[in-house]
Amino acid sequence: MHHDIEDLRRFYYQRALGRAVQRILRDRLTERWAPGLTTGMSVAGYGFAAPMLRPYLSKARRVTALMPGPQGVMAWPAGMANHSVLCDETAWPIDTGSLDRLVILHGLETSDHPDALLAEAWRVLGPGGRILIMVPNRAGLWAASDSTPFGFGRSYTAGQLEAQTRRAGFVSGWTGAAVYIPPSDRRFWLRTANMWERTGTRISRVLIAGVVLTELTKQVQGAVTAGSPVHVPNPIEVLGGIARPRPGRQEALRRMKKESAD
Repeated sequence: MHHDIEDLRRFYYQRALGRAVQRILRDRLTERWAPGLTTGMSVAGYGFAAPMLRPYLSKARRVTALMPGPQGVMAWPAGMANHSVLCDETAWPIDTGSLDRLVILHGLETSDHPDALLAEAWRVLGPGGRILIMVPNRAGLWAASDSTPFGFGRSYTAGQLEAQTRRAGFVSGWTGAAVYIPPSDRRFWLRTANMWERTGTRISRVLIAGVVLTELTKQVQGAVTAGSPVHVPNPIEVLGGIARPRPGRQEALRRMKKESAD
């Protein structure tokens, strides 16, 4: 089941609960990837990651919001040159190895081909590139509620997400959680959202988050050319320098004294 772009837009930009979630997730992202450190980098988001990408517009060399075809696309950001593009979920209009940072939000859990999607993410990231994935937490209230985008598609535990991304070749670097308030529009929860986030990060075993986050790295082994000669020193060559040792200074003086005495 795929999201509809209009539902996503209404939730994140018009609904107070959605704006609170947007702020929480964006803060968690910028804690990991400070915008000032992305100067000159290529940053992209897949699914509906556009709300997460705004802090990077002024620093990164290029920012792209990739939106899957079944979901639909919207122009983003408002009032600026468009940075969003409609794409197939397993064939992105991005050059191989050209991305430094990639965010996936509302993309993996609704994908028809999650393994192929992660393979495409692997393709577009450069060596050492990082990806941060945000998915509904299977144990949380948000995955059980269909009144928000996190109630659609597959939900994950942290272990399930790590196992699937490891199969794709990514190396896990950090796992976290976010959105500790319930999926409610009540003012009390919205006013105290920041307090619950701070509390949740300290006692996460008691409070169950609505979203699981994991940061991964693309690591590529150095290529070895087939047939490249490897020189292994021969012991005779190693000892070649001492095959004919020269006499030391003391030995030379001894020989000179002997010759003069003769």
